[in-house]
Amino acid sequence: MNEDASSKRGLVLINTGPGKGKTTAALGTALRAAGNGMRVLVLQFLKGSWHHGEQDSIATFGEDFQIRQLGRGFVKVGGAETDPEDLRMVEEGWAMCREALLSGDWDMVVLDEINYVISYGMLAPEPVVEALKQRPEMVHVILTGRNAHPSLVELADTVTEMREVKHAYQKGILAQRGIEF
Repeated sequence: MNEDASSKRGLVLINTGPGKGKTTAALGTALRAAGNGMRVLVLQFLKGSWHHGEQDSIATFGEDFQIRQLGRGFVKVGGAETDPEDLRMVEEGWAMCREALLSGDWDMVVLDEINYVISYGMLAPEPVVEALKQRPEMVHVILTGRNAHPSLVELADTVTEMREVKHAYQKGILAQRGIEF
């Protein structure tokens, strides 16, 4: 492969769609990046009320691979049902994400579930697009969640849509430790 200077730049990747595996795929890419000596930050919107296995695995990398939860867990959305505390946490979480994207401290930033908070109307897509355009040239970014906003899809270098073909939940099988969390 012929690589010139213009082919080496940070990429924007989106994992979206109704199927399982958006965060899992992002974490797999993040793990690959960390294994190549890159500094990785995973910022998880909405997650926060439960412990999951990824936190323990990532902790073994030390300061070069971090995961931070920015929410309380599942949120109610839709008009007056949206809890003001969740809106406040999204606002604070976005400020942290923007700072991380622009800081140059990280080689990769994963914005886990950001597509949800945008599609739920808790965060406008415009500041996200602007921050992605302003980030340092070599910062890779992965955005996850269903219903990726068209302006983000247009900006992205790679967009993968997960499609559910079959899921254990349909058979009444509950979430399994090590698979879903």
